[in-house]
Amino acid sequence: MGDAAGTDGTGALDAMLRLDHPRKLAAAAWAREHVPNRADEFDRSRWEAAAAFGVLGLKTPTAYGGAGVSTIEALLTFEGLGLGSADGGFVFALASQVFAMQTALVESGTEQQRETWLPKLCSGTALGAFAMSEPDAGSDIASITTTITPDGDGWILDGEKAWVTLGPMADVVIVFATTDPAKGRWGITALLVPTATPGVEVGPVEAKSGLDSCPFGRIRFHGCRLGADALMGPPGAGAAVFSSAVEAERAFLYAAQIGVMERHLARAVHRARSRQQFGKPIGSFQAVSHRIADMKLRHEAARLLVYKAGALHDRGESVALAAALAKLQTSESAITTALDAVRIFGAEGYTEAVGLEHDLRDAVGGLAYSGTSDIQRNIVAGLLGADRPIRPGRQEPVHP
Repeated sequence: MGDAAGTDGTGALDAMLRLDHPRKLAAAAWAREHVPNRADEFDRSRWEAAAAFGVLGLKTPTAYGGAGVSTIEALLTFEGLGLGSADGGFVFALASQVFAMQTALVESGTEQQRETWLPKLCSGTALGAFAMSEPDAGSDIASITTTITPDGDGWILDGEKAWVTLGPMADVVIVFATTDPAKGRWGITALLVPTATPGVEVGPVEAKSGLDSCPFGRIRFHGCRLGADALMGPPGAGAAVFSSAVEAERAFLYAAQIGVMERHLARAVHRARSRQQFGKPIGSFQAVSHRIADMKLRHEAARLLVYKAGALHDRGESVALAAALAKLQTSESAITTALDAVRIFGAEGYTEAVGLEHDLRDAVGGLAYSGTSDIQRNIVAGLLGADRPIRPGRQEPVHP
């Protein structure tokens, strides 16, 4: 894949402000050729083609078979994939592995774990998943009940994970379990578990509203014995591994939706100019033109927030606040923009042939993945200190 801005990200943020960035356009052109339509299920050949194009190795260091590009350059690629591909589920699956599973493995895995799995993940010969959620534990990670107990020089893993993206197809999974539920987040430990390990039961693909070609499902562990080399970090450090990975995930997983919103905007403008009613283009009616203006406003706001998070990440700064804002704006804007596109197309927009209803159903998933919108608002308010009372007698500035 061409590297228009340099692997160190020099000039990438300035270049990002151009909607026609070469890296983004190259990804969009590849997607139009190789992912021209929506698949009803996971397509291994498309996955391998994406690996050959370099998508799966974007953020992985070159020592492990990746390209090691900057976060901003990776975002440009996924924005282009969203712009050019009609298969939102496939692009989402790619993003999930790149920005969640592989990010955690690069940042927190042992050298042996990275050497064993990252080349396979980058080449597309293996698939990886990230498993934290459980049937009764979503945003409340401290309530997970999957356990690991010491067993000689290793561990025994028992429990169940739910809604695991790529879980039904995964060859290796990052699993979060607790050594002691009473310790809450301080008892959580991260492990790297091959799905071929005895005691691992991978469930079937579960049906959902959208993102059809991105499989997810449950993974169960029944007396699964693991060696000490399965740990990612020391026991009890799993919450830190999870927090780092999920911040990157929520900040960058939805970069493709920016491209989808741009595609919806372009289609809406074309429709507004070409569709005639009452003897003139419907774009001449203020109700339509203002809707298009709002689509553009949401697109630009989401784009800038996502790339701000990317710039902070590349500089090694905290992305907690930026990630929550980017995820909240992008996921909710994607739904509103898809709905506006349907409105502009009228009854035709509700048909499968136009494709907007597929995109709308894909976008709905964004309200839950990486934490619900309500959780993102809680994060933002908490980081701003809104929930902390001012202590009596203490003077605090009211300005930032």
